[in-house]
Amino acid sequence: MQEKESPIKNIYLGIKFAFSYFSIIPIKFKDNDNLAHQEVLATMLTTLPIVGFILSGMSVVLYLILEQLSWYGAIFSIIFYMLLYGFIHTEAIIDVVDATYAKHSGKDAYIIIKEPTVGAIGVLYGIGLVLLKISGVVYLLLNNYLLEFIAIAIVSRLSLLVVIKMNQFHSGFIQQLKESLSYKHITISMIITITIGLFLTPNFIYILITGIALSIFIIQFIKSKLGFLNGDALGTTLEGVEILLPLLIVLLISR
Repeated sequence: MQEKESPIKNIYLGIKFAFSYFSIIPIKFKDNDNLAHQEVLATMLTTLPIVGFILSGMSVVLYLILEQLSWYGAIFSIIFYMLLYGFIHTEAIIDVVDATYAKHSGKDAYIIIKEPTVGAIGVLYGIGLVLLKISGVVYLLLNNYLLEFIAIAIVSRLSLLVVIKMNQFHSGFIQQLKESLSYKHITISMIITITIGLFLTPNFIYILITGIALSIFIIQFIKSKLGFLNGDALGTTLEGVEILLPLLIVLLISR
């Protein structure tokens, strides 16, 4: 006899699915868990900012333990943060760059972006942007902007909900996520995020507005280059926000 699905179970599964899909934290599911249920997918997206909060919080705790090591402890901590999400967003950058340059050469960008192999230019872009991200976060950590770093990790993921709702995607799974995502879920996620963020830093609203604006700009830029959007475009958008927001914080909030 099939187990009856309940709203509480679907929410629980959605939270587990979020951490399973967007981090390397080991999560187990039962064979009869229905991860395709609309409420499970909606909860998965709603939980995304919490995933950012947990992963960045773990990295900040590690930095506090290693703080006496100065820059080395900071570099170790930010790489630990990237390891926690399995570098999946960094991989997305490489795929998007490969597809963009392939389109310049007259090739089908969608075919290239789905290929398991990567090109040299994509790898070089990936390395360069990783170095920019590490540099930005290391600066934040060394200058005691620990809570701002956590705020950035939350906002970068919340912004994905906004761009998912605003756009069409050349991906069955992302379209399924979009269909499950109602304005109610976005509002709930926004309220939770703002509540947490205001406890972190009084500058959170500035970080939130700037992060969402950056995500909209980045996703539209990618769309103009590729002609379509998919999961790699979302991962690249998240990474772009986490690279640019530290720079803006340093330039504006630190004055």
